Amino acid sequence: MIRRVLPHPYLFLALLVMWLLLKQSIAPGTIVFGALVAFGASWAMVALDPPPVRIRSFKAAARLAGRVLIDVFRSNIAVGRIILGGAERRTHSGFMVLKLDLRDRYGLAVLAIIMTCTPGTQWVHYDPAHGTLLLHVLDLVDEREWATLIKRRYEALLREIFE
Repeated sequence: MIRRVLPHPYLFLALLVMWLLLKQSIAPGTIVFGALVAFGASWAMVALDPPPVRIRSFKAAARLAGRVLIDVFRSNIAVGRIILGGAERRTHSGFMVLKLDLRDRYGLAVLAIIMTCTPGTQWVHYDPAHGTLLLHVLDLVDEREWATLIKRRYEALLREIFE
């Protein structure tokens, strides 16, 4: 019955909570307007008709979330040192191509978010025909080291979660 009125209740709830956190107000008008926005977005997802997500391991998802939090913190410090270091530290920014084994669209989306949110890395392009990722790295000293890091720290857990 609830799915007839609210086709994606978790999305509705998540959007409403994000709206309230962004507005930092629990006024009745804010709640009503946030609910309307979340309701509209929930129905917009019906038009997109995404395939259902199957999370195979919540334990792996929790480990991944912890890793990402730690890595984002470390990367912020490293990028800050690069920027504030000036001429003392020379960076070797560049592009690298990484062959991925991950094929699940949701896993790839999460990896794109991780790479883009982690300071010093930027997801540039994914070629689904070849399974390759073009990645820009601010401090690219050793491509093999970066490839190993991404495949072991993120791709392995994403495959455990989604495939």
